[in-house]
Amino acid sequence: MKVAILFTLALTAAAQQAPNPDWARLARYAQDNAKIGAPGKDENRVVFMGDSITDAWGRRDSQFFPGKPYVNRGISGQTAPQMLVRFRQDVVNLRPAVVLILAGTNDVAGNTGPETPEAIQGYLLSMVDIARANGIEPVLCSIPPAADFPWKKGLEPAPKIEALNKWMKEYAAMHVIPYVDYHSALQDGKGGMKPEFSEDGVHPTKAGYEAMAPLAERGIAEALNNRRSRLRRNVAGKPSSDK
Repeated sequence: MKVAILFTLALTAAAQQAPNPDWARLARYAQDNAKIGAPGKDENRVVFMGDSITDAWGRRDSQFFPGKPYVNRGISGQTAPQMLVRFRQDVVNLRPAVVLILAGTNDVAGNTGPETPEAIQGYLLSMVDIARANGIEPVLCSIPPAADFPWKKGLEPAPKIEALNKWMKEYAAMHVIPYVDYHSALQDGKGGMKPEFSEDGVHPTKAGYEAMAPLAERGIAEALNNRRSRLRRNVAGKPSSDK
């Protein structure tokens, strides 16, 4: 497990190095996306959009929802603006029914430069708007707890994370968007992550992902209910073709 954590931290650090012409890392999933066909008739495809917390889910000792039509599109070290740039390619073009958006950890850390809370909120809202404009149900996921960042110490991120989560929860309730509260399930009561859920205070262990999985499933179920309701309203609102 220590090796896995060091590997994740190395990827995060690498994402902060010299400018990359592929800033949003569009190449990361380009080939994989090309191999994915259209969803089946009754398939409720779900895309998980995120950073290293999503990226590592199911790639080491944790499982990523075996047997479910769920697609992992996390990229280690990424911030919300990078996810926004690749949102059409890595989410919209895959034609999912639902997208889970988990972003903010690296924004608070300043991985791609300083960001105000309002800017972070704007990037999240833009992803929500794009999803809804394309008939995809968005799910907003809280930023997991972190008392400090191993790759950028001393930022005291806990209150910033809690403030963003408070805004996100309120926005989700106001706009009928499922909100997945990973933070409450993982936090130690002091703004950090419980040690049994993380070895570095940021990235979940197998136990951490096991605590997150049912919360994600609950959010997906709620989003699918929203989708069914929306489709029924659309059908009911159509004018009759009878003459």
